Amino acid sequence: MQYSGDIAKALVAGADSVMLGSLLAGCEESPGELAFINGKQFKTYRGMGSMGAMSARGEKLSYSKDRYFQGDVTTNDKIVPEGIEGQVAYRGPLGAVAYQLVGGLRQSMFYTGARTIDELHERGRFVRITSAGLRESHPHDIQMTVEAPNYSAH
Repeated sequence: MQYSGDIAKALVAGADSVMLGSLLAGCEESPGELAFINGKQFKTYRGMGSMGAMSARGEKLSYSKDRYFQGDVTTNDKIVPEGIEGQVAYRGPLGAVAYQLVGGLRQSMFYTGARTIDELHERGRFVRITSAGLRESHPHDIQMTVEAPNYSAH
């Protein structure tokens, strides 16, 4: 999930919930150091199944290892990681991020005439478009000078 529209698409496809781990990892309140790289802000991030998360506690009880059925592994060279460590774009305060996500979902529900998630499941439809149609449906022939919090030109 990267944008509020992704949440709506998942719900229309039948999902009852969505996972927002890496999206929320970029929020101010999330754990992780803030780093500046080439003038942009990032937060360090590691998934629960990453080597760092599973080995961080040494021989002490590790809920990360238990979660991935590796609680009995006692040395780091025997851990089989299922996640990664890296950096995600800094997104600002959680309240602002949540506001954009909920706002985008509300707009999608408005477009389909749905007042509830159940109605979105029923009314939402996917429409096949060509690659040319996809390009035309996004801003084009313009250089973005101000980034919107819920849209990227990439």
